Amino acid sequence: MSDRDDFLTWVETTLHDAEFALHNGDPAPRRAIWSRAEPVSVLGAWRNACGRREVDGLFAALGETFSGCTAYRFDMLACDVVGDMAYTTGFEHTTVSVNGEPRTYTLRATQVYRREEGVWRVAHRHGDTVT
Repeated sequence: MSDRDDFLTWVETTLHDAEFALHNGDPAPRRAIWSRAEPVSVLGAWRNACGRREVDGLFAALGETFSGCTAYRFDMLACDVVGDMAYTTGFEHTTVSVNGEPRTYTLRATQVYRREEGVWRVAHRHGDTVT
């Protein structure tokens, strides 16, 4: 299996499952796949964070906000793997309750990844709503 195939399998399984869990109120799987090394950052649709402590706080807050996810899908537009770095761009389609209110929305999402000790980790996320 090529590095790209290995990465795409990780995106379609581990990353997808972590995002689905977050949208059901459990931030632990997302925290587990994020980089242990600085820098890490989020330019989020609702809130930004820079540094591991702020990023962890953001994920905890999102976990308290989300519940009842009935659908999460990532439509990838592009990705690449170069050595121990990778990126994805695409659209995230989510149906979830936000603060108890049902919502369906689409985010444009770009993420940057780095391989740390043989494991892919997210290092940066940028997401914004599609208008």
